[in-house]
Amino acid sequence: MKIASECERDTVKAGERLAGALRPGDVVAFYGDLGAGKTAFIRGVARGLNIDARVSSPTFTIVNEYMGEIPLFHFDMYRLSSSDELFEIGWEDYLERGGVCCVEWSERAEDLLPPGTIRVRIEKTGESGRLITVEGVEE
Repeated sequence: MKIASECERDTVKAGERLAGALRPGDVVAFYGDLGAGKTAFIRGVARGLNIDARVSSPTFTIVNEYMGEIPLFHFDMYRLSSSDELFEIGWEDYLERGGVCCVEWSERAEDLLPPGTIRVRIEKTGESGRLITVEGVEE
């Protein structure tokens, strides 16, 4: 699925749309440059999961947890030196907790992503324009 986004609000709405197809245990891997809109998209996923929380990038904490009927675990791998660091924070436990795991900078832990991972690629097409490509999910 390809989605054209003209502004941050469109990117958030794309995340809300994807949330309707997500199920407990899903992992969503995000790819895109700094400022591409990964966190905005995940903000939309949270809204779509009916989570009323201020979603921000967990750059310094590695993971933020947002509780709802389906919990959202928001990972940021930007500062990881190796995927082994994920085991130290309980990556396998998060995968088994029945929530949705959204993983920014997932290319840094590609070897730990489970089969069936949904992949979201966000490319800048201008100052505020984005092309969002979602792979691995049925609409």
